[in-house]
Amino acid sequence: MAERARLDQPREVRRSFRPRRGESDPERFGRFAESTARFLGTATFIAWMTVFVAVWIGWNMPYGPDRPRWDEYPYIFLTLILSLQASYAAPLILLAQNRQEARDRVTQEQDRAAAAQTTADMEFLAREVASLRMGIGEVATRDFIRGELRNLVSDLERRDDEDDDRD
Repeated sequence: MAERARLDQPREVRRSFRPRRGESDPERFGRFAESTARFLGTATFIAWMTVFVAVWIGWNMPYGPDRPRWDEYPYIFLTLILSLQASYAAPLILLAQNRQEARDRVTQEQDRAAAAQTTADMEFLAREVASLRMGIGEVATRDFIRGELRNLVSDLERRDDEDDDRD
């Protein structure tokens, strides 16, 4: 009996260029192109390519010890290899740039939508503040109420004084 995968434990991560059964990933080649383009743009790649070309030329120099050479002086085979590498690198880099452009476009659309929502929210809040200001104009303020109460108190005191004078 085959051992079932447990749901409480993470699956093992297996990296493979072959898709698993029943699983096709249309983005696999795009991710490969991006990782390749990312590597081709590093100092590590340039250093390794420089070492490769220097060793190639050093081995195939017409001067030096007698040994089998597979590419004599004009280095035609080296030129062919470098041209082949460039012919594959250029489309991979372009594919990676196209994928990045698509991601940037989606990000820009999301940013535009967020900016539009923010603008709408700000306009709503501005209208609400304006309506509150208009409403406050119709509401009695604390100073107004204090003044009215003082007037009432003075009226009551005056009436009380008038009543006392009549008696």
